Amino acid sequence: MKKTLLLCFIHGFKGGDDTFGEKSEFALHLAALVGAALPKVSVRAVTYPRYETRGDLHECVTRFRDWLLNKVIDLEVANGTPSPTVEPSVRTILIGHSMGGIVAAETAISIASETPISQDDRSSIAVNVGEPLTNGLMFPYIQGVLAFDTPFLGISPGVVAHGAEVHYNSATAALTQLSGLSNIFWGNYNQAAGNNGTNKPAAALPAPEPAPEKKRRESNGWGWGRIAVVAGAAGALAAGGAAAYMNRDQLTTGWTWVSSHLEFVGCLARGAELRKRVSLMVHLSKEMDVGFANLYTRLGRAASSKEVSMVGTVMGNERTFCNLPERKDAGLWIEAVNDKARDETGAHMAMFEPKENPGYRKLSEDAKNLIVKWSRNEWYETSIRAAIT
Repeated sequence: MKKTLLLCFIHGFKGGDDTFGEKSEFALHLAALVGAALPKVSVRAVTYPRYETRGDLHECVTRFRDWLLNKVIDLEVANGTPSPTVEPSVRTILIGHSMGGIVAAETAISIASETPISQDDRSSIAVNVGEPLTNGLMFPYIQGVLAFDTPFLGISPGVVAHGAEVHYNSATAALTQLSGLSNIFWGNYNQAAGNNGTNKPAAALPAPEPAPEKKRRESNGWGWGRIAVVAGAAGALAAGGAAAYMNRDQLTTGWTWVSSHLEFVGCLARGAELRKRVSLMVHLSKEMDVGFANLYTRLGRAASSKEVSMVGTVMGNERTFCNLPERKDAGLWIEAVNDKARDETGAHMAMFEPKENPGYRKLSEDAKNLIVKWSRNEWYETSIRAAIT
């Protein structure tokens, strides 16, 4: 029986089906590289359809896990696997960009621990570090979690602090911004709610812009570059008092839309939960030989140093989007240098664009080498053995 290695790609905050290329070029390119290096198995790439990066992270993980289960079952049936839960013919590499990496890690941990994700439990990490994660059986079987610029330990202080200083340099500026919140929030909310004359569902995200324009706007618009802005807006709302009350109708509806997105990325503010997630992935890697790595962006020659009062001077060649681990027992972290990007968010968004990332080829090779290393095992070596006799 020829086995199947499934590369499952998951986008991150405000991402979509085009995160890994407008036509999934990076996903297909990586699958081709892996397929050439692992000829004994069939390598397939699949991209998880665009999901709403809002609301509870645990609900998102549950939906993804159900979707993945159905995909793997279909492949096992097609392969004619006698006992897929005991000896699966399909193994999966979960590949996530940004917050997609956290979705991937949460999925791997939940499958290994066989712990259902509860919407009522704020922490989806139900097992303790050091305890056995699994009895040795996983279905679907996760062979590795490969993350691209995932802030497993939070966003780099330079990114957040700099954004906060630029947009909210003083309490006065924050209150001034309050009067313009309608342009930032309610306009987006009105698009999402269908108030622009189109018949879109109330819960839908704004319609995607044409691809080139979308790529240009996302680094400066309502994306990662605005996380600090939204945090500042929350403070403005708390301090606004009378102004907020005067706009209470808009605040009630629009802020629900905004806070729903903040809820999704809210896990990045819970340090203990972040560290525990990483520790559990390291534990899973040691116990079940599940690969775990994060290819993180670092700015190169095009970046300059910047002064951020909260963290001091950040040298240009030390600027990263992700907080980096201080200890070695945090999985494998490999830098992906972008010599063209001028800021951390730009590098983060342009990872899979060859024209905007001079390190695209090395990034692809590093990813391929990791997947091949994790997958070249007994499961791989026994693929198609029965057909040879």
